[in-house]
Amino acid sequence: QLQLVESGGGLVQPGGSLKLSCIASGFTRKYYAIGWFRQAPGKGREGVSCISSSDGDTYYANSVKGRFTISRDNAKNTVYLQMNRLNAEDTAVYYCAAGPGLYFCSGYGWGQGTQVTVSS
Repeated sequence: QLQLVESGGGLVQPGGSLKLSCIASGFTRKYYAIGWFRQAPGKGREGVSCISSSDGDTYYANSVKGRFTISRDNAKNTVYLQMNRLNAEDTAVYYCAAGPGLYFCSGYGWGQGTQVTVSS
């Protein structure tokens, strides 16, 4: 049974940084992708970033390119999302998800979410 557990959310001022972590357990598939989605109040869930387990290829939404960096530590079964130059539009619940590929980065399971609030 796949489990994804996020951590690292919180309150940060505009221009600040946060680093989210997602620990995966119970995963038996050899090839997969793990990524981050977010949902702001009153809006739908959107894909933010994703990383492939096989070759480390990455995907970023245009809204976060150049500000967010996704990385992985396979030894720790952990995927990170470093978020820099945060602004109010980044405020959302951030979810970790796993899926079959870089552009299909969900379908295998979701984490419970972690709140990121950008406010002065």
